[in-house]
Amino acid sequence: MSIWTRIGDALAALRQGEPLSAVFDKLRTPPERSVAFTIAVIALGAKMAKADGSVNRNEVAAFREIFVIPEAEEANAARLFNLARQDIAGFEEYARRIRRMFRGDAAVLSDLLEGLFYIALSDGGYHPMEDAFLHRVAVIFGLEGRPFERLRARFVPEAQADPYDVLGVAPEMPTEAIRAEWRRQVRETHPDTLFGRGLPEEALKLAEKRLIAVNHAWERILDIRGGQ
Repeated sequence: MSIWTRIGDALAALRQGEPLSAVFDKLRTPPERSVAFTIAVIALGAKMAKADGSVNRNEVAAFREIFVIPEAEEANAARLFNLARQDIAGFEEYARRIRRMFRGDAAVLSDLLEGLFYIALSDGGYHPMEDAFLHRVAVIFGLEGRPFERLRARFVPEAQADPYDVLGVAPEMPTEAIRAEWRRQVRETHPDTLFGRGLPEEALKLAEKRLIAVNHAWERILDIRGGQ
């Protein structure tokens, strides 16, 4: 059974009146955890679509930046998006439900926030209201401060990413310590590691973009330090 078929089953439960929080409660463990991750990204992405006032853009195309959505399954993705967008619950309530769903798992919540950044930038711009939205979600997820700035530095061109911020290291650290952290992040970005945290196979784009960012940051640090 594909992830999108399982999402379709979750949608059926929602249409029958089951609250989103109750559906989330059933998706806490593998393999349903990957379904929960996908639903969470789409649901919060739907709320974020209103943030910049551009609710008429092709939202499903934005999700294609992260998820491989078979043509036959686009309807399920679109239904979920519209359901979340029309829900009277605010995005903060969604974010709180999602944090509870993943029981404060910082790694998965960071993956999710990364997906939202990807969607926010998929239309070529980054609106101040999107920035405010993502920052508030980061606060609810417990990822404010450096974790949020680190993701922002990776995605937002005008953020003028500091390579040390991208890797989450201090400039005064010795090169070998930074090298060890870079290697750790490369390992953590391996698809097998992400799948183990509950990301669906369809979300490989996140791993690809993260690996490019951490490798580029390491190369810039080596340049700054004269190749040491």
